[in-house]
Amino acid sequence: MSETDHNAADLAAIKAAARKAAFVRRKGAFEAQRPGAAGHLAEVLAGYRGVPLAGYMAIRTEIDPVAVMAEAAAHGPVGVPVIQGAGLPLEFSRWQPEGALRDGPFGAKVPELDDYFDPEILIVPLVAFDAAGNRLGYGGGFYDRTLERLRARRATLAIGFAFDAQEAEGLPLEPTDQPLDMIVTESRVLDYKRG
Repeated sequence: MSETDHNAADLAAIKAAARKAAFVRRKGAFEAQRPGAAGHLAEVLAGYRGVPLAGYMAIRTEIDPVAVMAEAAAHGPVGVPVIQGAGLPLEFSRWQPEGALRDGPFGAKVPELDDYFDPEILIVPLVAFDAAGNRLGYGGGFYDRTLERLRARRATLAIGFAFDAQEAEGLPLEPTDQPLDMIVTESRVLDYKRG
């Protein structure tokens, strides 16, 4: 095994351990959450009425942004991610509250009919985050590739949405990891892009 392969294997093991610990913390936060967990997210997005937005359909123990997405849908386009295949960026299909959905990959629901558009704001799910605005995802690299593509086209705001308990120190990072512009939890807003 070359040094590069060895380092990659080490990083994969470190990421796997970080994800495992974060899933345990997230499950506890999910089970203990109170109503109104998305209140700060709603406040942030109120300043961006009508801007094309993408959220996500929460799976397992993810914090749920759907109520905020429904509110935003009254003012402008809202989409959800649709996986196109391994190694490919996500596409975002227009979503409406009460709209028909079908099963997508990995258990997340997607709109019955594909109606793709490019969002300018993304609400990003995550496994863990750190105080510097870095994100640990699920390992597929979908959001990193997607943000890289969208940011090459226009200013794109990436808002990580998580429980406070998902914060970690010293996340294992790679050069391809795309930083978040904000992280919103049930109790606070961390803003990394001023002005």
